[in-house]
Amino acid sequence: MLRKVRKGTRVSYIAGNHDEAARQFLGLAFGGIEIRDEAVHAMVDGRKFLVIHGDLYDAVVLYAKWLAIIGDHLYALILKLNRWFNHIRAKLGFRYWSLSQYLKHKTKNAVNFMTKFEEAVAREALARGYDGVVCGHIHKPQIKEIDGVTYCNDGDWVESLSALVETYEGELKIIEWLRDPLPTAMATESETEEIARIA
Repeated sequence: MLRKVRKGTRVSYIAGNHDEAARQFLGLAFGGIEIRDEAVHAMVDGRKFLVIHGDLYDAVVLYAKWLAIIGDHLYALILKLNRWFNHIRAKLGFRYWSLSQYLKHKTKNAVNFMTKFEEAVAREALARGYDGVVCGHIHKPQIKEIDGVTYCNDGDWVESLSALVETYEGELKIIEWLRDPLPTAMATESETEEIARIA
């Protein structure tokens, strides 16, 4: 990221609930990386997207902070268990599998929560005059239309191993590190830039 900044790329770090401490630095820049609550991304075709983490539209984070803290600790524990579990899976020749994603997607309340969250951030983008919204928070990578708003969730770098990119042609795509050959840590910078510019 720092190399990208040195070469002229504008990089904004959008703080969220897992890095709450970063919010005390909102409006500051470190090594050229701006710390922000939100940003705006202009697409090649002129559409404008609100870019947020999304936790500020989560009723649990807003109204039951103690529950959010407990959830955060449980999430960290599940990620640790998942690391060991996937270490064993890798030795047996199996692909990465996310326990926390499985639990979230199989729990009816979690599915209902995710749907309400998606609708809330899409409504916010629409109310503020944006064509779409880019967020994370619920860690479910997808691109879909909600009431005329393009909803994009980039997933995360821990469970989904995913990112949201905009190609030079202006198409939004979800890329997954384990499935897509590029961009990866092994790709050269020029190869990565040829494929997409990060949204």
